Amino acid sequence: MRFEQLDLNLLVALDILMEEQNITRASEKLNLSQSATSSILSRLRAYFDDDILVQVGRKMQPTPYAVELQQPVRDVLSTIRSTIVSKRMEDPSQSTRHFRIIGSDYIIQTLMLDVLSEISAIAPNITFEFLTPFSHGAELLAKGNADLLVVPEQVVTEGFSSAILADDEFVCACAQDNPLFDDSISAEQLTTTGFVTVGFDRHSKFNMGNWLNEEVRDNRKVEVIVNDFNTLSRALIGTQRVGLIPHKLAIQHAQHMPIKLLKLPFSFPKLREHLVWHPTLERDPIHRWLREKMLAKNQLEAPKA
Repeated sequence: MRFEQLDLNLLVALDILMEEQNITRASEKLNLSQSATSSILSRLRAYFDDDILVQVGRKMQPTPYAVELQQPVRDVLSTIRSTIVSKRMEDPSQSTRHFRIIGSDYIIQTLMLDVLSEISAIAPNITFEFLTPFSHGAELLAKGNADLLVVPEQVVTEGFSSAILADDEFVCACAQDNPLFDDSISAEQLTTTGFVTVGFDRHSKFNMGNWLNEEVRDNRKVEVIVNDFNTLSRALIGTQRVGLIPHKLAIQHAQHMPIKLLKLPFSFPKLREHLVWHPTLERDPIHRWLREKMLAKNQLEAPKA
C-alpha cells in the first residue's frame, strides 16, 4: 500500500530497523533475507534523503533525523493496527485477543486472579501474558508490544491514558516466630534490623525508602533483594529480617505462610496503583471491556487485618 509515494510497509521495516539497529536481527524479525533488508534500508534512505542508519565501527547508529522519525512512525503504526487493520470485534465471547499486561505479583494475586476467573467463563478464547515491571515499562506500550501497564501513581508516564486501579497501604512483616517483635516495630528497629526488599524498590523511581521517616530513609540495612513480593514474604521465614508489603497481599500471605504483620511507628503514604494504556487503544472495544472488568475490582474494600 502506498501513501504519498511511500510504501507503508517501509514504515514497519523502519520501526524494526530503528529498534534493532542491526541488519541481521532486523531481517529475522521481518522474515526476510539480510540482502532484502539491506535493500529496504536503501529505499528508506532514498525516500527520506537521509542515511537513517550509519555503520560506526561494528555497530549501526541512527541519524538525528531517524531519531526524530522513530516515535511518529510508531504512533502511526499503532493507530493503523488498532483502528484500521485489526478487526473491530465487539463481542468478548468471540474474541481471540492475546493481552500482554505488565504488572507485579501483587496486582496478579490481589486483583487479576479474580478477573481471569470471570473472563474465562465469558470469553474463554481470550488469553493473557504477564510481564514483570522489574524488566519492562511504558516503552513496551509505546512500541505496541504490551496492552496494559499497572504501576504506582509515582511512576505514571505522561502521554498515556490512565485510571486509578487500586488503593492500598504498606505494612511491615516478619517471621511469625521472630523474637524481636510482638505486634509493632519502632523507628530505631527499622534502622537496625535487616530488610528484605523487592528489586524495583532499589532500582526504579518507585522507592519505598523515599516514603519512610527521615531517620529511617537512608539507614535501612537492605540485606536481601528479590524480584517479587511472594518471594519477599518467604525470605522472611527463619530470619529476624523485616520487609514492607502491600496490605492486601500481606493479609493473603499471612494466611498461608508463618509471617506476622507489624504496626509501623509512623503513618505511611498510600499505595495508589494506576492502570495505564496507549491512547490509540482508548476506543478499542475489547480493550475497553477488559479495562472496565479490571477497574470494577477497585470497588472492593481492603481486607481487615
